[in-house]
Amino acid sequence: MSRKQKKMLVRIIAAAVIFAAGLFVPESEETFSVLWFVRLGVFLCAYFTAGWDILWKAIRNIAHGQVFDENFLMAIASVGAMVIGEYSEGVAVMIFYQVGELFQSVAVGKSRKNISDMMDINPEFANVERNGEVYEVKPDEVQVGETVVIKPGERVPLDGEIVFGSSGMNTAALTGESAPREVTVGDEVISGSVNINGLLKIRVTKPYSDSTVAKILELVENSSDNKAKTENFITRFARVYTPIVVIAALLVAVIPPLFTGDWGGWIYKALTFLVVSCPCALVISVPLSYFGGIGGASRHGIMIKGANYLEALAKAQTFVFDKTGTLTKGSFAVSEKYSEGISESELLAYCAAAEQISNHPIAVSIVNAAQSLGDIPKAENAEELAGFGVKAVVDGKEIAVGNARLMEKIGAKMTEKSSVGTIVHCAVDGKYCGYITVSDEIKENSKEALAELKRLGAERTVMLTGDREITANAVAKTVGVDEVQSQLLPDGKVKAVEELYRGKLPNSTLAYVGDGMNDAPSLARADVGIAMGGLGSDAAIEAADIVLMNDNIQNLPLAVRIARKTRRIVMENIMFALGVKLAVLVLTLFNIGNMWAAVFADVGVSVIAIINAMRCMRIK
Repeated sequence: MSRKQKKMLVRIIAAAVIFAAGLFVPESEETFSVLWFVRLGVFLCAYFTAGWDILWKAIRNIAHGQVFDENFLMAIASVGAMVIGEYSEGVAVMIFYQVGELFQSVAVGKSRKNISDMMDINPEFANVERNGEVYEVKPDEVQVGETVVIKPGERVPLDGEIVFGSSGMNTAALTGESAPREVTVGDEVISGSVNINGLLKIRVTKPYSDSTVAKILELVENSSDNKAKTENFITRFARVYTPIVVIAALLVAVIPPLFTGDWGGWIYKALTFLVVSCPCALVISVPLSYFGGIGGASRHGIMIKGANYLEALAKAQTFVFDKTGTLTKGSFAVSEKYSEGISESELLAYCAAAEQISNHPIAVSIVNAAQSLGDIPKAENAEELAGFGVKAVVDGKEIAVGNARLMEKIGAKMTEKSSVGTIVHCAVDGKYCGYITVSDEIKENSKEALAELKRLGAERTVMLTGDREITANAVAKTVGVDEVQSQLLPDGKVKAVEELYRGKLPNSTLAYVGDGMNDAPSLARADVGIAMGGLGSDAAIEAADIVLMNDNIQNLPLAVRIARKTRRIVMENIMFALGVKLAVLVLTLFNIGNMWAAVFADVGVSVIAIINAMRCMRIK
């Protein structure tokens, strides 16, 4: 509890004690008697102890032209009750209203804690190594290419590659993963992570403005600006609703007494009407629910840029996926070898020798596979043939490694094979000697994530990829995607998203999940774009509305559950608040309800709605 909240609690307790004392003062049958003044004085003391700030806010807002708000409603209702002699009820209105305000403050504080924890990832300094000396500077003063020293217990100030040391890395604040990640030379580390136990040196690869921690903080700071439609509606509703309530209460206080003569009774009903109609439960609980949902998601490494995107995800029925890096790992490995006239190990050695000059991921995967088996032969006169492959001389033999077009070009007759993945053919001295298939590994939890999405009610799942049809179909079958479109260029993906958008179910949304630069247009076009934050490109993360910081596709159904439960809680609060208020209003008009019931309909409903809203922070 903050210092301000503690002061408020003390005030409430003091006002409640004075209020209780006033209840023991007997009522006087004579107005302006000593006993009457004592009783009035005690209740006034309790009233101003509890509500002086509410009265001041109401007066100040009126002076600034902002008349109709919850402060005005509480002020006029409580003062009116005091004027007509209902001292205890007037004081009770103010005390219980402050109890509701305190409860709201505590709830907001708890929901903000997840966000504030995220803000703590911001490193205060960087130990940069310059001319053999280490200087402590601000992270934004470090240049790309400089070396930063990170001691055990310190936060990584900028994104970079480890050039010295090994350690465990705590990334919980960024990814939601509790288990430390072991890193060593050559591994990339992201800013905001905490170095656990070893001395590290990293070469900075991004300026601070483009670092992971800077982008996360920007997302967090801007998330409250993007309100959900429901939230905007409630805000607009309150602006119109409050003046209508005041006018209605005035009519209740004036018109019926003209016919009945019971001015006191109808004024009491009008004041009760004002207390009941205070929109606090709606104005507080709806944004608190969305804020809690965003904060709860951040605990799992799911960054949501605004409540509107949370609401859009809740209504998503069509899920469109990129393949590479999203459903697959984006890391290639040799999956199949076929040789003719030579052994498979010779085939792999020849291919690796020729491919050493290329930095293409396919070439790298072949070289890595060969290195695991032993030394790679030295290649001479190696040259890369754009669009075909590579040529080189290995052990006096002319090696050609590449696609089918290269084999046709040199006149090597291939063996026709159907294989899932990218096929790299090899010829020795113009004679075909086999092929190597390189495949992208499917993420272990892609199938489970798709299955869970369908259990959550996803009507349609689609995979869009630029890969070959046979490979795309194999991946789609493995992970359980309903539809697949292959061999698409980036503009083709956007067109496909457009078509899917037009074919989506009414009152539903379309979500696109991707990680690459070529996914950015599709992410921006979808109702809600979801990017992989760990390995995803900056362009994709920038274009996306939701970022899965740990690249775990299993967090997608979790995000959907959070979004849907948040929306459900919002609707529960709206229906509950309006239902109770309407019931008490009707009861009051028929002389069944009173101001105590009105206090419950306002403060009680607000507290219950806030407690319900706080459930959004604990969704798993």
